Amino acid sequence: MHPYFKNMPTFGKALSDKKKAKAEDNKQSILEVEAKIAEEIERVKNAGLPAEKIHSRGQLTIWDRIEKLVDPGTFRPLHILYNPKNNEEGTTGVVDGLAKIEGKWCVLAGFDNKVMAGAWIAGQAENQLRITDLAKRLHIPLVWLVNCSGVKLTEQEEVYADRRGNGTTFFRHAELETKGIPILAGIWGTNPAGGGYQGISPTYLIAHKDCNIAVGGGGIVGGMSPKGGFDVEGAEQLIEATRHFKEVPPGSVGIHYDKTGFFKEVHDTEEGVLNSIRRHMTQMPAYDLDFFRVDEPKEPLFPADDLYYLVNFNQKMSYDFDQCLARLVDGSEHMEFKPGYGPEIYTGLVKMSGLVMGVIGNRQGFLPPGYPEYANGEYMGIGGKLYRQGLIKMNEFVTLCGRDRVPIIWFQDTSGIDVGDIAEQAELLGLGQSLIYSIEQTGVPQMMVLLRKGTAAAHYVMGGPTANNHNAFTLGTATSEIYVMHGETAAAASFSRRLVKEKDAGRDLQPVIDKMNDLAQMYYDKSRPWYCAFRGFVDEVVNYPDLRSYLTAFAEAAYQNPTSLCPHHHMMLPRIIKG
Repeated sequence: MHPYFKNMPTFGKALSDKKKAKAEDNKQSILEVEAKIAEEIERVKNAGLPAEKIHSRGQLTIWDRIEKLVDPGTFRPLHILYNPKNNEEGTTGVVDGLAKIEGKWCVLAGFDNKVMAGAWIAGQAENQLRITDLAKRLHIPLVWLVNCSGVKLTEQEEVYADRRGNGTTFFRHAELETKGIPILAGIWGTNPAGGGYQGISPTYLIAHKDCNIAVGGGGIVGGMSPKGGFDVEGAEQLIEATRHFKEVPPGSVGIHYDKTGFFKEVHDTEEGVLNSIRRHMTQMPAYDLDFFRVDEPKEPLFPADDLYYLVNFNQKMSYDFDQCLARLVDGSEHMEFKPGYGPEIYTGLVKMSGLVMGVIGNRQGFLPPGYPEYANGEYMGIGGKLYRQGLIKMNEFVTLCGRDRVPIIWFQDTSGIDVGDIAEQAELLGLGQSLIYSIEQTGVPQMMVLLRKGTAAAHYVMGGPTANNHNAFTLGTATSEIYVMHGETAAAASFSRRLVKEKDAGRDLQPVIDKMNDLAQMYYDKSRPWYCAFRGFVDEVVNYPDLRSYLTAFAEAAYQNPTSLCPHHHMMLPRIIKG
């Protein structure tokens, strides 16, 4: 298959100095948003106690542990700004992402021991579900750095129960293990109640000598026989019990290494625990990626910094998607599937780290005259919108990627599916649902980059996490926006009838116009990149120059230990493309 995959056609062209100078303001607009995102990330990293306070106790912070554990430069953080319950801590208390340890990719997650000693806090359950889903979809190990002081008891209703509460983490761990996905856990500090469950549910437990895991902590054990209330006598008893259990917390190494044997290993130092995790990562199931490579990894022909000049910050202006893609893929090489058919959509095979990947993306700008063909010239096609041919092409391409076991990267910048009776007669609603079905039956890992707009049902059908069991994660950028429709469109839809009534009644239109402008502004504010990350609409907002590193991590992780294989000489997509 070398004639298909080596020296694939190159695409893209270098940007002239004149083009860059003309787009300098565009670059600055994007950099301003990236700077705001960086500020928010720094705020989350500094949440809770100062790092110096943790160090003074002879302990490492979660960020220290990650730095010492992972292969240098390979941590790809996710969910840093995620805080779906908008809790007072300003963070879910978990740090996670993709990381390479001893040359193998894993999902790495750890409790932030600066924030309430790693307690379970509001919103954390949703974050943990995303973590276990990520490991499941990529079929790679999950590594937990456990340092969890249990439930924040003053807000237990936000943490404990519910179908998606923190308890589902333990079910999810069991689910991963039934699928052959191991969970390594390094354990530090005091881990009672919920922290104890988190400490026992992984596959292999590696303990620090001073740690403990227990069904209940000292405070719970000491308060097990209340009188239905509290008085001075009861308070004195509680004080004595607390002092005892503070000195000897339940579930220490003496219990869970010497007696129960739950701890497989105990180490005297923090570094000892981290070194053990590294050693066990060498034992994890993984192919040598050269087994799947079709070519040597290559850098793109053009710098990623060009994206600042290529992608228009103004959402109403178009840009050349093919030029953007050429800045991200190996050697700026590709094999396009069905060029010219469904011109609003790019579909093709590319290489990331020498591994075959499918790419689907929205093209922008005016489409060829006479397109979409079913409109019979009543209106012209505009890139970013989905039409009949594009939906059919995506269905075909996704299905073939599933057949050939090719992971898929979606680049989304869509204003929605074509609407109106003409579009309904052209079966666009059914073709959108067909695409969701095609995605579901592929069984291959997928990820999405929200390059600019994610709008209406098109956001669902084009690889969005809402309607996709195989979306491992979604990246946002400084130009990302997500909404059911543009704010101005929503304002018109919401208030058009009111305008008619006010006009017919001879009343002043300005109060309604003010409400329309307020709604449009609210849509804008609640579609900003940092808001999308905060609510979890995207899993991380990434700077343009960092996109390729995430794409490469996804490609390598997806091929590390796949659940099924298609030998290269059995593949049909490259043959269909070449005809």
